[in-house]
Amino acid sequence: MRILVTGGAGFIGSNFVHRTLARRPETRITVLDKMTYAANPDNLAGLGGFDVELVEGDICDTALVDRLVRETDLVVHFAAESHNDKSLRDPMSFVRSNVEGTVALLDAAVAHDVRLHHISTDEVFGDLALDDPAKFTPETPYAPSSPYSASKAASDHFVRAYVRSKGLRATISNCSNNYGPRQHPEKFIPRQIINLLHGQAPRVYGTGENVRDWIHVDDHNDAVWAVIERGEIGATYLIGADGERSNLQVVGDLNEIFGRGRGDFVHVTDRPGHDRRYAIDAASIRSLGWEPRHADFAAGLRATVDWYREHPRWWERAREAAEEIYRASEREL
Repeated sequence: MRILVTGGAGFIGSNFVHRTLARRPETRITVLDKMTYAANPDNLAGLGGFDVELVEGDICDTALVDRLVRETDLVVHFAAESHNDKSLRDPMSFVRSNVEGTVALLDAAVAHDVRLHHISTDEVFGDLALDDPAKFTPETPYAPSSPYSASKAASDHFVRAYVRSKGLRATISNCSNNYGPRQHPEKFIPRQIINLLHGQAPRVYGTGENVRDWIHVDDHNDAVWAVIERGEIGATYLIGADGERSNLQVVGDLNEIFGRGRGDFVHVTDRPGHDRRYAIDAASIRSLGWEPRHADFAAGLRATVDWYREHPRWWERAREAAEEIYRASEREL
């Protein structure tokens, strides 16, 4: 099988490439990545024995996208601008990458009748009250809270529109928060880990009561393959591992791993429009026979800490750039 993986040098996409080749070594993979700050060529290190090609390019480049899609059997679309804080400062870059780039891929997939799987986020549904027993389902109405989630919601709608009006063979998955190796230091868990590796206290937005539904990146990518192989064309699948934890709980878990008190952290100014709680009802993905392998969040978190501890050269430069962005907006409370 020939697969085009967009955003395959980023966090989830590169882990998808590694996971795919470990389990399907005969697969031929082309990675299309713009190689922005969130991508890292080192994410694809160690794949010299496999048929992998890295193409540096923009998914908005219609001629390039058309050529690559024409040569493939399957498109797995991870590429996206994904940082909420950055989307508040520069929303148009999110519109371009997440909406216009997705439409370019859809046009090429229709033109060459290529199967496509679109990776999306649970953030398109907005948020839930902290005491609400409900969880997101494929039928939950969209209510995005940030320019990032609004752009992902728009891209989801374009996929569905192309399935209905142009015969696109596509599926969608909306996943909860991922964690694991190769995640950029701008994101919550790696940022706290790297702060702790420097002997600094973790930093928490506002009260820290906001809840996220965590899933290990390998479990997410196994679920993506379940959708590709057994999912219904035109359907949406929600991917989650029943991993609801507040930011305070996650920081407490990390502090314990580093031998610090659970309450040793710094409160900083909350993010505008900060969603309260995400929670996935994973019945749709479990109906395909998928189950998470990393059900023990504490064990997965320890393994993730070990990866960052063992790979300082991977994150050092990226960390400084990310911290510069945070310094411009954060204020200790």
